[in-house]
Amino acid sequence: MNQIVIRYQDGHIMKGVTNDFLPAKDRFHLIPFDSAPNSKPLEIVVADLKAIFFVKDFDGNAKHKEVKQFDPSKPAPGRKIRVVFKDGEVIVGITQGYQPERPCFFVLPADGQSNNERCFVVASATREVTFL
Repeated sequence: MNQIVIRYQDGHIMKGVTNDFLPAKDRFHLIPFDSAPNSKPLEIVVADLKAIFFVKDFDGNAKHKEVKQFDPSKPAPGRKIRVVFKDGEVIVGITQGYQPERPCFFVLPADGQSNNERCFVVASATREVTFL
């Protein structure tokens, strides 16, 4: 089970777990973290989303300020990338699969202390994607 936070392009957020997310599929199922036991999972359409954040935990650390740069002592195992979403949020990290014509791609955050382990970005929700 993957703990995820999904952000829709309209701004609303849901937290929960999934066990059937696949990057090549256009939908998956989410069991909201506050749902009753044995609740029916919700079907999530990827195209409606801004991004899927695979998180370490649902609480995170409100005091942590996300670092938007790389640690120069650690080599990046991929291409460094900066993603600006249409809502103004910025993610800096590394990617191995970004191609402009693809509808989605993964980014691993540059900040090793981030609560996000990885982020699945929906390209239609971005304003700008640049390699660093």
